[in-house]
Amino acid sequence: MFRFAHIYYFYLLALIPAYAGLFVLFLLWKKKTLSKYGDWAVIKQLMPEYSVWKPVLKFTGMSIVLAALILALADPQTGSRLEKVKRKGIDLMICLDVSNSMMAQDIKPNRLERAKQSILRLIDNLEGDRIGIIVFAGKAFTQLPITTDYAAGKMFTSTINTGIVATQGTAIGEAIEAAANGFGESKHNKAIVIITDGEDHEGSVLEQTEAAVKKGITIYTIGMGLPEGVPIPEYSGTVQTGYKKDREGQTVMTKLDETLLQRIASIGKGMYVRATTSETGLGKIFDDIGKIQKTEIEEKQFSDYEDRFQYFVALALLILILDLFVFERKTQWLKKFRPFGELKH
Repeated sequence: MFRFAHIYYFYLLALIPAYAGLFVLFLLWKKKTLSKYGDWAVIKQLMPEYSVWKPVLKFTGMSIVLAALILALADPQTGSRLEKVKRKGIDLMICLDVSNSMMAQDIKPNRLERAKQSILRLIDNLEGDRIGIIVFAGKAFTQLPITTDYAAGKMFTSTINTGIVATQGTAIGEAIEAAANGFGESKHNKAIVIITDGEDHEGSVLEQTEAAVKKGITIYTIGMGLPEGVPIPEYSGTVQTGYKKDREGQTVMTKLDETLLQRIASIGKGMYVRATTSETGLGKIFDDIGKIQKTEIEEKQFSDYEDRFQYFVALALLILILDLFVFERKTQWLKKFRPFGELKH
């Protein structure tokens, strides 16, 4: 197996044709400048030691040096063997509410941002587990399919916002269904974590919870917000312009529905935690998830990659050393070397 660790350095290869263009322009300028002093054939006779091909040879050498250094920066690597990597873990689906009510600021900086921060911290603590992310508002969509690629998990989490789902609402039931289906045919132990303010507007949530439990899935819930209710801010770009109002001009309040989330967790044989201003509760839930028996996950991957950049660095150094002995005038011993003797006219 062969690969380059940093392929973005290949963009630097564009310097080589640019270097070639400058070299050609330099030769043309040099010839034009010398031609001001007389006919080119006469000038060459006045400079018998000047070699036309030595500059070309030096340019070729420097081009190879540049290419070799760029390849070295890209870090060519070879994989010495294909091995099986065994790890233990569970399959974890996080369902994150992205409705406008998640922008409420009863949890600073707001409910959604605090939830995202907790998910990022959770991903940092995963070892061997597979993770997937479902985002939902009026509809539910898979943001990240189940994976062990934690870097991708963090990247997709950071891009989540309330505009990612066009239909407003809070379809918790549809999110549970999407998460349950997202596990596929996996035989690993499974858990779903729902992070929402609990204001479900669809009504099928308890039925979907029961269906997921029948598949052996444990469901946890995290309530974001305060039961007392707070207004929902509205924005123009990144600037807050006020608070959401209904058709009568009254400010719309969003309240945490703890009763529903507690019922989901109870039916789902999991745990309910209410987020506070200091923590979201995801840590407590993950501690409980850690008690779930982890099953063995087997994956194949190339391992033991070895760096090979040193060969390209050595080639560049060798050419640079040889370049020290290449001058623009003709080499004396080559002038004396005539394998076919003197040519007779």
